[in-house]
Amino acid sequence: MSDAIKHECGIALLRLRKPIGYYKQKYGDSLYGLGKMYLLMEKQHNRGQDGAGMACIKSGMPPGTTYTDIVRSNSATPIKDIFQRTYSQIESLVGRDEERYADMDWVKQNLPFSGELFLGHLRYGTFGKNDIRNIHPFVRQSNWKTRNLIIAGNFNLTNIDELFDDLVASGQHPVMLGDTITVLEKLAKFLDHENQRLYDRYKAEGLGKVEISAIMPKALDLKRIVKKVADDWDGGFVFGGMVGYGDAFVLRDAKGIRPAYYYLDDEVLVVASERPVIQTAFNVPFGEVRELPAGNILVSRYSGEVEITPCLETDGDYRPCSFEHIYFSRGTDAEIYRERKRLGALLVPDILRAIGHDIENTVFTSIPNTAQVAYTGMRDAIHAYDERRKVRAIVALGPDPKEEDIERILGTSPRMEQIVVKDAKMRTFITGDDQRDDLVSHIYDVTYGQVREYRDNLVAVDDSIVRGTTLRQSILRILDRLCPKKIVIVSSAPQIRYPDCYGIDMAKLGDFIAFQATVALLKERGMEEILDETYRNCKRQIERPRIEAVNHVKAVYAPFTDKEISDQIARMLKTPAIKAEVEVIYQTVANLHEACPGSRGDWYFTGDYPTLGGNMVACRAFVNYMENKNTRAY
Repeated sequence: MSDAIKHECGIALLRLRKPIGYYKQKYGDSLYGLGKMYLLMEKQHNRGQDGAGMACIKSGMPPGTTYTDIVRSNSATPIKDIFQRTYSQIESLVGRDEERYADMDWVKQNLPFSGELFLGHLRYGTFGKNDIRNIHPFVRQSNWKTRNLIIAGNFNLTNIDELFDDLVASGQHPVMLGDTITVLEKLAKFLDHENQRLYDRYKAEGLGKVEISAIMPKALDLKRIVKKVADDWDGGFVFGGMVGYGDAFVLRDAKGIRPAYYYLDDEVLVVASERPVIQTAFNVPFGEVRELPAGNILVSRYSGEVEITPCLETDGDYRPCSFEHIYFSRGTDAEIYRERKRLGALLVPDILRAIGHDIENTVFTSIPNTAQVAYTGMRDAIHAYDERRKVRAIVALGPDPKEEDIERILGTSPRMEQIVVKDAKMRTFITGDDQRDDLVSHIYDVTYGQVREYRDNLVAVDDSIVRGTTLRQSILRILDRLCPKKIVIVSSAPQIRYPDCYGIDMAKLGDFIAFQATVALLKERGMEEILDETYRNCKRQIERPRIEAVNHVKAVYAPFTDKEISDQIARMLKTPAIKAEVEVIYQTVANLHEACPGSRGDWYFTGDYPTLGGNMVACRAFVNYMENKNTRAY
């Protein structure tokens, strides 16, 4: 993506289902769980580089000993930092006595992160500053194991203010206004209530405090506790949590917006945000890694038992985030790789139209780095078209063609070149605006000598165009240096028109080039009254209950076709200094659904939000735009 955006986080939960000595004996690793957690987190580094954290619970530890470990970092390389610190601490405790690693009782009693249950998190900050206090996992400590709670999540909730107000109304005094801390306190509140209810029941039966503490883990219904809280959540989420005595859970939202995959055998339970991460870390085939169904909760008991059952009410409207498949998730997933290639192939009819089917005088390239797979799909489809064209041309030669005519037809092929190259990140320390813009323009470079000046078209594939800033300030300028006749910028995703509120950092309407182009068209055609009417409707909407929410922003786009908006975007991106003709092609929503049939979440393209809170966010974002408030809509 030429316009980098931050996005949803990643989680990793690991439960060792055998005693830790088993893994030492079978795999020769005293810290098997810790090593696997490093793989699970490092292989998901694409999901969060603002911070990382990890927690571990040891089962069966006697009173007076530590049974939880936690480490967090917001350094420039947080995953590396937390594991370097952890292993350095372990080495300092072991000293020179390497034989201690063979004594698994000593390992568990003395070394951090040598337990059976792990929860890791990778963070991209969409809420709050990148303060260490905002790094997951979040911990609610207690001297009672059954009240000790640790959570981490890949999520964004649209009604966090309502949830916070509920806490205050219940008499609590939260120390932070934040999404994760609010969720933690809500869960902790119900966990406390359930603990107290059970305690009172067992006390009335004549049991002593120590006896009650021993049987409480067997009686606590973690699913019931989580459901009481999660029924009120509006948003997209995958939450993982652990209770001090060793139970754990992972809950996915009812629409399946955020991704979660799991693998289970007699040795391990593992949950992660991406499937190939589990495949790589545990060397298991595609078919053995399963997707956690929408609205389901996975509960791992301290005894090692695992249950996956429905938890939240679902309506069959399954809406996984399509951006995961277009851009965010690793392309090493077999399904996602196949879908991204299909996205590229489906763009070919519009590309051929844009270049007048003149393949011979066109150079095809991609914009690094994530557009490469869509480019591959486009390349294959262009080659297939060219093969069919050649067959027709040879058939047209008649029953007795000349050899030189066949050679002439077969002698050309589509020109696929690496034209755009991304250089090392340029630091914009220069203070002058003109100088800074010139520096930004050099973030990318081009391969010279492959484009014939004023004769060739140049087609460049990107996976998505969000703001258009990098295209305007850098990519189009450097492509124009090659003097192509026409530049065609192709997006494998549709036009981004609406804010996301489920974990992707796209919260301001005014940032989107498609929205800017639409507003420009309204003004050019004297249709500003649509903006004013939409503002009034949105203003009234945000003062009403969430249950009545309607996305009034759709009215802004209604007068125009996709092509009209794309053409206006091209005019906005083409600065006076650019000599070549410029055209912008976007994927259609219909093609998106054809390429990614299992990922129907398209609200940032269509405005069809899967929850009512999304409609509220869209209206609030429009009000912010009209009132010139440079602030987030959630």
